[in-house]
Amino acid sequence: MTQLDVEPGRTARPARTVAHVTGLLLMISGVAHLGILLADGGGWDGPVSWRKPATFGLSFGLTLITIAWVTGYLVMTPRWRFRLLGIFTADCVLEVAGITVQAWRGVPSHFNTETPVDRAIAMSLAAGGAVLVAVLGAYAVVALRGRVRGGADMRLAVGAGFGLMLICLVSGVAMVARGSILYRTASPAVAYETAGFLKPAHGIALHAVLVLPLLAALLRRLSRDERARHRMVAVATGLYCAATGAALVWSVI
Repeated sequence: MTQLDVEPGRTARPARTVAHVTGLLLMISGVAHLGILLADGGGWDGPVSWRKPATFGLSFGLTLITIAWVTGYLVMTPRWRFRLLGIFTADCVLEVAGITVQAWRGVPSHFNTETPVDRAIAMSLAAGGAVLVAVLGAYAVVALRGRVRGGADMRLAVGAGFGLMLICLVSGVAMVARGSILYRTASPAVAYETAGFLKPAHGIALHAVLVLPLLAALLRRLSRDERARHRMVAVATGLYCAATGAALVWSVI
């Protein structure tokens, strides 16, 4: 019989510590590049804007810290807990590094295959994206099967958070696919201008895995009874799903 991790905080502590420190460093990088954007006076839009290393650093850093925390509630074997978090941490670094290197080179990071270096970085970003989908998808399967510690409120929060994460992943794949097709069939300008059509829904759904479990944890700290916690988390989940749905509709009309 497979031994499940009954003490997630202890068995996953090294991987979680590395993930937290790495996430913090990625966020610091994002803030630093936001400062460069403000000092440089460049535009926010465009494929070579300093916006990209800034937003990717902040978003990936926050997401990595979130995943390291939230997956502590998942019932998993110690080996898979350690492996998945280690892979996710390394992949977050790879993605942000590729974006950042291309920003400093003054060339687009996505869809750009103009030179061997550009092609290698674009392919590494695509491969890293596939790994992100695989790892987060594995976490989502565990969460949606209800293998979550904590009460009904936390099971709902974590399950809904990872369920919305799947929407985030699907929208990300759709944007990359559309951009890649337009880059080859239309022009790079068209690809960069229209590929991010699902960004609002993508961004909202991405952070549900932080917002909903954090709400459940805060309600527990406030000593609310389980029924009240579950009811409030259910309301918050409904509102979050409605916001994500509205963003999807707004993006495609």
